[in-house]
Amino acid sequence: MPTQVLKPSQIGIAAALLRQGECVAFPTETVYGLGANALDEEAIVKIFIAKGRPADNPLIIHCHNRSQLTDLVTGWSPQAEILMDTFWPGPLTLVLPKKPAVPDIVTGGLATVALRFPSHPVAINLLQAADLPIAAPSANISGRPSPTSAQHVLEDMSGKIAAIVDGGPTGGGVESTVLDCTVFPFRILRPGGITYEELSPLVPVEMGYEPHSDTPRAPGMKYRHYSPNTRVVLITGNKVEGEIERQVKACQAQGEKVALMAFTESATYPDAYILDMGSKTDVNVAASRIYHLLRQGDTLGFDVIIIEGLPEVGIGRTIMDRLRKASDTIVHT
Repeated sequence: MPTQVLKPSQIGIAAALLRQGECVAFPTETVYGLGANALDEEAIVKIFIAKGRPADNPLIIHCHNRSQLTDLVTGWSPQAEILMDTFWPGPLTLVLPKKPAVPDIVTGGLATVALRFPSHPVAINLLQAADLPIAAPSANISGRPSPTSAQHVLEDMSGKIAAIVDGGPTGGGVESTVLDCTVFPFRILRPGGITYEELSPLVPVEMGYEPHSDTPRAPGMKYRHYSPNTRVVLITGNKVEGEIERQVKACQAQGEKVALMAFTESATYPDAYILDMGSKTDVNVAASRIYHLLRQGDTLGFDVIIIEGLPEVGIGRTIMDRLRKASDTIVHT
């Protein structure tokens, strides 16, 4: 099918398509999502087909008011309510016990469902106009870097979905944090835009995500994700700069075209194209850029992207989670 590219002023068209059982991509404050009516199994199947997504990989349902939750979940604790009050709308997904109305295809057959309220104005307007709970994974081919612009969505989804609402580049650049609220302490299944350091003063929480779980309880837990076609080498540890220089020289000696994805302060290596992650003084900039830069490495035809790792504190933990899953090789120094 031809994919319509809609302006935010054309939300009514996008909402009508969603009510008709079609898939529509739209911006959130994290990445672009590929949405369909969460209560319509046939519509949800279209998401899995468009993305080539494994059937046991759960989806996140996006809502715009709490009254919608009463149709989707059996309830939530006072501690979960604190998090809703503090971080919704925003990049926090809560895993709660589901009601039978939620199709098993949305939850990967689990008895729980993942929900969040996005804060992007285009997403809010679309959810209000459609007046439906919308299941929406990232709007990319499964395994590819998540899309942070409408152009990224078109690269992967043109001809596969009904429409894209072009709301410009997204701000956060990495997906929401997924927090399991059916256990106590609450457990982070996927680090994201809301950090452990922000959650832990409010409720008991532990880092409990299992990257290689055979039964994924949240997106991003089982399968390889976020990967460009270009080979990716991630450098971590205490001697990153020296190892980057060694890796660059080794790749160039083999005749490979090298891109270096690094912070502005480190981008001094000769003969390597620099994919600038921004300053180390504000790693949120890196979070907003990593998927765009990985895709840029493909577009510019590099043989290898060498990436400078960063400390796993705050949003740095989320960035490193994504970079590990995107990498072919991880070198720890």
